[in-house]
Amino acid sequence: MTLMRAEFIKIRRKGFLFLACLGAFGVVALQMVNYGVRKDYLLSLSEDDWSYYLLNVQSFIPIAIVLGVTILTYQIANIEDETNAWKQQLALPISKIGLYTAKFLTVSFFLAVASFLLAIFTFIYGLTLDFTQAVPIKELLRQSFYPMFAVMPILAFQLWLSLVCRTPSIPTTAGIVQFLLTYSAYSLPDWTPWKWVLLPEPRLNVGLGMMFGLIIFIIGIYDFYRRDVK
Repeated sequence: MTLMRAEFIKIRRKGFLFLACLGAFGVVALQMVNYGVRKDYLLSLSEDDWSYYLLNVQSFIPIAIVLGVTILTYQIANIEDETNAWKQQLALPISKIGLYTAKFLTVSFFLAVASFLLAIFTFIYGLTLDFTQAVPIKELLRQSFYPMFAVMPILAFQLWLSLVCRTPSIPTTAGIVQFLLTYSAYSLPDWTPWKWVLLPEPRLNVGLGMMFGLIIFIIGIYDFYRRDVK
């Protein structure tokens, strides 16, 4: 917790909260445009207006959350790189494992904030559309929070690259590839982690995401721990 508090101090004025808000609002804003332009047509496509609305919102969540992960992991790793403060940081009586974990949990925290805001924004805009059905709260919460757990392998991998690679182009390129793979994930096999974020089988995808996220997280910690700080 002490290291996490230190991370929050370091990322002050870095726009992390703004990015979380922007990502959540941006997903719903696309549906504001969508329903604002052709609401009557969209309502004619399904008898369950709320479920169809949530399906439209969900279609943009995977690419938004993968893009958010790429930006946040790069930003949190770049704090020390900007000031060349890695040696000073690790000269303090703190462990490299603790530092790595604090950065991972900090990014996870902002993903949770974005997921919470996504649920709120989705709910509020849905109410303005005056659907006749009852609000499917469980479905709304599931589609807002499940991707956060399913994306853990991508988060762990991007943080690993961002912390061990001193060349920013490597994690940036990897993030672009992750984004493109998520964008085309419908054509990928179900066993690929980019497909998990789409939640074809929600509970299984969440379980796989958390399990493989933990594995990649442990590998990343080991690699980060054994490297010399430059």
